[in-house]
Amino acid sequence: MLDKISIKVNDANLPELPKYATKGSAGIDLRASLKDPLAIDAGMTELIKTGISIHIGDPKYAGIIVPRSGLGHKHGIVLGNLLGLIDSDYQGELMISCWNRSELTYTIQPYDRIAQLIFVNVNQPEFEIVDEFEKTDRGEGGFGSSGKR
Repeated sequence: MLDKISIKVNDANLPELPKYATKGSAGIDLRASLKDPLAIDAGMTELIKTGISIHIGDPKYAGIIVPRSGLGHKHGIVLGNLLGLIDSDYQGELMISCWNRSELTYTIQPYDRIAQLIFVNVNQPEFEIVDEFEKTDRGEGGFGSSGKR
């Protein structure tokens, strides 16, 4: 079980450290470490600092940065890389690739909450080379091969 994450504050003006909003929250909000508002034009991406660095340290865990659902649904602000993977040995500042997939310019204000960070278990299995796989009903059937419903 992952009990502690090392965190380094890179922006002394960050209004608060990331935290879980409720006991049931899966993710913590990440904020835009900006000095001035940042307008993201329609269809454009911007790489935005969060003002923090983390070190997970345990290779059995990773961090995943995901969009905030309200920003994505209401304003079209999602992640340019769809999600961000933070490896356990990464120690640099967390950055958010914000993509404005809407048709309107959207302005991010300093310290707006722009993404969420969740922690997940990671398995690193060994690979076993085989000549053939054990047969299954699906086999090599790909996209749509299991039916519509």
